[in-house]
Amino acid sequence: MTQTLVALRGVGKTFKTGTLALTGLDLDVGAGEFLTLLGPSGCGKSTVLRLIAGLEKASGGSITRPIPELISDIGFVFQEPTLMPWARVFDNVDLPLRLKKEKRAKAAPLVEEALALVGLSGFAKAYPRELSGGMRMRVSIARALVLKPALLLLDEPFAALDEITRFRLNDDLIRLKQELGTTIVFVTHSVFESVYLSTRIAIMASRPGRIVKEIAIAPDLPRNEAFRLSPAYGALCAETSAALQAAMAQNLGAEAK
Repeated sequence: MTQTLVALRGVGKTFKTGTLALTGLDLDVGAGEFLTLLGPSGCGKSTVLRLIAGLEKASGGSITRPIPELISDIGFVFQEPTLMPWARVFDNVDLPLRLKKEKRAKAAPLVEEALALVGLSGFAKAYPRELSGGMRMRVSIARALVLKPALLLLDEPFAALDEITRFRLNDDLIRLKQELGTTIVFVTHSVFESVYLSTRIAIMASRPGRIVKEIAIAPDLPRNEAFRLSPAYGALCAETSAALQAAMAQNLGAEAK
């Protein structure tokens, strides 16, 4: 049986403005899975990530880590790379280690390893302005990986990229997942991306945010171009799209009342 890294039970979140972002949300994050949160804008996907990371506190319910020693470090990749423009790539990736007061001699090989994982070994001395959008996102992912976290949270990291770059980074993420065995929780608006990447998709409705359906995808399905063109991929996309449309219809129904 898969170990549960994080368990959310009856979680609600109300912001200071009075906005009810989440209510009654139940979700388990299992060790080794690729879990995607899929839903319309405003359904609370990013809020769920921030709650899991401990960047926000729930207004109700509980968030537990049954085996806390398994996730002493959590990596977080935001929608924008949020790199320090005045610092070289090496120093951007080194930031989490500096915050942990690691000496540079010990940190250097860890930074170099993280850059190698994302295919940027030759860019340690470059500045963010000298990189493409896709390369800057790779730097952001390397920074999240440098602590070798057991849990990696990604909040729509590829949304602003062109489709070719997005496909390439999807493949890179699958490769990293296979090489590192990291558990990933991923946020996206894209049905196609969610089916390609995930072993489980949690579909959310909004106003307030909650999970209305989960779709399991066999982890042993190949993730490559042949999969994207296969009947299995098409059928899963159709199922996921129908579930998302149903979730959005629930939103509209709630607004009409």
